[in-house]
Amino acid sequence: MSPFRNDPGSEMRELFFETAQELLQTLNDDALKLEKSPQDSEVVRSIRRTVHTLKGDAAACGFKELSELAHKLEDALAVEGIVAPEALVELSFTAADVFAGMLAAYRQNTALPDTAEILRMTQNLVPSAGPRKPKAARNKVLQVAWTEYEQMSANAAQQGGKRIFHVIAHIDQLCAMPIAARQLVTSAMGTVAQVLGVRPETSSAENTKKIDLLLATSGTETEIVSKCLIPTVISRVEYFEIALSSQPSKSIAPLSTGEASLAETLVTEAEPGDASVGDKPTAAADTASETTPADASTVKLENILRVDAEKIDNVLNLVGELIIAKSMLQQTMQEFTRRYPKDALRPRFADAMGFQSRVLNDLQRSVMKIRMVPVEQLFRRFPRVVRDAAKRCGKHVRLNVRGHETDLDKGLLDAIAEPLTHIVRNAVSHGIEPPYERERAGKDPVGTIQLNAYHQANQLIVEITDDGAGIDPVKVKAKAVKAKIISPEDAESMTSQEAFDLIFRPGFSTADEVTEISGRGVGLDVVHSVLMRMKGTVETETELGQGTTFRLKLPLTLAIIQALMFRIEHRLYAIPLNAVAEIARAWEGDLHHVDATEVLQLRNQVLPLVRIGERRISDREPGKEKIFVLVLTFGERKLGLLVDALEGEEELVIKALDDQTVATDLVSSASILGDGRVVLIMNLAGVMDRFTRGGTNVSHGGILPGREASSTEVRQ
Repeated sequence: MSPFRNDPGSEMRELFFETAQELLQTLNDDALKLEKSPQDSEVVRSIRRTVHTLKGDAAACGFKELSELAHKLEDALAVEGIVAPEALVELSFTAADVFAGMLAAYRQNTALPDTAEILRMTQNLVPSAGPRKPKAARNKVLQVAWTEYEQMSANAAQQGGKRIFHVIAHIDQLCAMPIAARQLVTSAMGTVAQVLGVRPETSSAENTKKIDLLLATSGTETEIVSKCLIPTVISRVEYFEIALSSQPSKSIAPLSTGEASLAETLVTEAEPGDASVGDKPTAAADTASETTPADASTVKLENILRVDAEKIDNVLNLVGELIIAKSMLQQTMQEFTRRYPKDALRPRFADAMGFQSRVLNDLQRSVMKIRMVPVEQLFRRFPRVVRDAAKRCGKHVRLNVRGHETDLDKGLLDAIAEPLTHIVRNAVSHGIEPPYERERAGKDPVGTIQLNAYHQANQLIVEITDDGAGIDPVKVKAKAVKAKIISPEDAESMTSQEAFDLIFRPGFSTADEVTEISGRGVGLDVVHSVLMRMKGTVETETELGQGTTFRLKLPLTLAIIQALMFRIEHRLYAIPLNAVAEIARAWEGDLHHVDATEVLQLRNQVLPLVRIGERRISDREPGKEKIFVLVLTFGERKLGLLVDALEGEEELVIKALDDQTVATDLVSSASILGDGRVVLIMNLAGVMDRFTRGGTNVSHGGILPGREASSTEVRQ
């Protein structure tokens, strides 16, 4: 048997934090819809359902402050006669931010954010004169006649601080014991609430389709629903929180309503005699009139498993080890073929190897797909980002999204969230002009930013395009000289594309003044550093007066790549195959120097070269040494890498290296070949950055001097 967890509620809280982020994203989405259609009552109901669910889940996890705040907001949303719809929009956005702050505080065990502002906005949302008027939907008369004694008991329980609920449990049509179901439900409710009344009576022989219960409890709706939804007995539960007057002869008026079905609720089985509540948060619907029966999509959700990404990474790592083992077997098979070319077992070995290779490739693709998520999960947050940034800058901006169904590795998606946010904010603050300037230039006063994602070969391309003023290379150079990032001499000889690369330097900003979201010189340098870490690149295309496009290129996965292997100074290196545009041969005498850069004329184009290490000394006549040139692409730019020899193509499993093993930023990771050799995977972004700063000759440093890394070190 596995030992019990020290904290039984930790799993429930982790699930709550995950689902709460989805609820907050839904709240932001609905607030944006409400801003465009302030009179849309359906959107208001959707916001209230989201807040209601967040309230119940927070209460189930013991987050009292969040639950109480959501309860007050839910009450405000349920009242008719809201003063100004725009106030509800601002309240929704503020609530999403405050809830997010409270979730972060709960998770990090820090102080909760101030909620005074949201409470003030909630109070100002409804008319101040007169009592609040409940929704008409809540005024329906409940067709249950509770006795005077039952109402007196409920009144006394409410004065004692308990909440009073009228619960309607609908008996499953396939239940074989409808009469005994009443006793089962009553017993289950007794563990979480005081049962004040039951209709029909538990002793009655009447066969009914539903059970009405009057309950007094200090718990939550979630606890009631989770206990009442007994599998194969109860199919659906409605609950009404009711308000009692001091006169028991008065009828009981419903205060709030809700509904949940077995397909929509997580129910956990308790040990015999255990009176504890199920330890999973329950998502209950808003009102009986606003809920829909479980459909095909709900049934599909029951088959979804939430798996920790670390477990998937472990499986992927094992697949990588199998690929290394496949390479070992292939090399052994090649040696066997050379020694025994006519052996009768050779075709059988080849067939077995081919079958194993196909299965392993299918396994690899399947595991990779598990880690893939649609980029929509990332794009959904940007309408709110654009809206807030445009409001602060006094601009009008619309956001268009394309390619949201494109799949991306979950690790990469999380990593590019911050870079994308910086670029989108910069597009609003720097790219899009103020409305009066756009009108003067003959443009639509409402600017447009477009996000697009698509696959190209083995890369994911994410484009951020705006129709703003574009980037002026002259202004960029002047700002860089003023900030002492480059010298005036460098600015004179710099091309426009090289000038655009300056915007990714730390401390650089084209803003004329420092604002809340721009002008501090922090932002695009973060984009550059993150993309380098992920072995990606960023390109900039701009046209004055027309707009700018930032194009992020990322590998689909950081686990397994097709690579081209080569040697430099007898050391084995590899680079992703999709980064190589072509392989050229040349003589040393064909190389020329332009300023401090070594270049090669290739088909009437001048190709700048980078040489890792020192020039190879040969006994041959100077200039008559044959060399290999790998033509690498960096967006619209090309760079030639000089190598000593080619080793061929190979599928490599990437292994991370720590700082104690590798002593240069030119090497990003390593891999192990089938014969046990270690190959270093070159960081092309680092090579390009070093070349831009230092010219042709680049010292590689490499593995610690005096030794090669062992396969054991790389595996670790």
